[in-house]
Amino acid sequence: MTEIIVVTSGKGGVGKTTTSASMACGLARRGKRVAVIDFDIGLRNLDLIMGCERRVVYDFVNVINGDCTLKQALIKDKRLETLHLLAASQTRDKDALTEDGVRRVLDELIADAFDYIICDSPAGIEKGAHLAMYFADRAVVVVNPEVSSVRDSDRILGLLASKTHRSVNGNGGVKEHLLLTRYNPRRVANGEMMSVGDVKDILGLDVIGVVPESPDVLAASNAGVPVILSDTSDAAAAYEDAVARLLGEELPLRFLDEPKRGFFARMFGG
Repeated sequence: MTEIIVVTSGKGGVGKTTTSASMACGLARRGKRVAVIDFDIGLRNLDLIMGCERRVVYDFVNVINGDCTLKQALIKDKRLETLHLLAASQTRDKDALTEDGVRRVLDELIADAFDYIICDSPAGIEKGAHLAMYFADRAVVVVNPEVSSVRDSDRILGLLASKTHRSVNGNGGVKEHLLLTRYNPRRVANGEMMSVGDVKDILGLDVIGVVPESPDVLAASNAGVPVILSDTSDAAAAYEDAVARLLGEELPLRFLDEPKRGFFARMFGG
């Protein structure tokens, strides 16, 4: 049975697209058939992070408008056999998306027996974000451990509870997960950043993953490789853990504490 997962946040720049790409890759590496859709009409980025921007011929809006078939628009990942991308349009605005059009695309992906559909949402509460979450079964709420990001995500939780297909039709609501990104234990210890417990207490969600602050994320994005495929990175390991928890595995959270420095690092300030 197909599961639709929206990756969302209230604030821009927190790592939604990085998270969408990495979770889609992680699920595909486990043999799941995955389609990941970029809902950020006019500001297309998912294809860049996945390294397939030169292969985009048709996009999400083309499919909705009947300019092409869904099969023509889906881009098959060259690294992972079971992963497909549907890019956003760079030239249209968010009004090009309609509830009926999004429903038709999702229904066709479900009919094609995809296991997971990942909806990469734009930030905020406007139309694109609303449609990205409207048909979701689950939501991954991406938060930086800072006050403005947490506050804005609280607004998103309100929409997930009241403005989705599941909530409107009394189907139990959307199951919500919390993913923290750019987590820095040293800054938490210094009182410059909220702790995992602080964020969890405010938003009232279980934490599916904690992704440490790492230069590997930007380097991977610039190279067009989802960071989860960078096997030596702590960020990659954190996303792998998050995917495992999404699939029901019970794993302890990692990367919550600052690594202990060795003798020479302490002596010479390293």
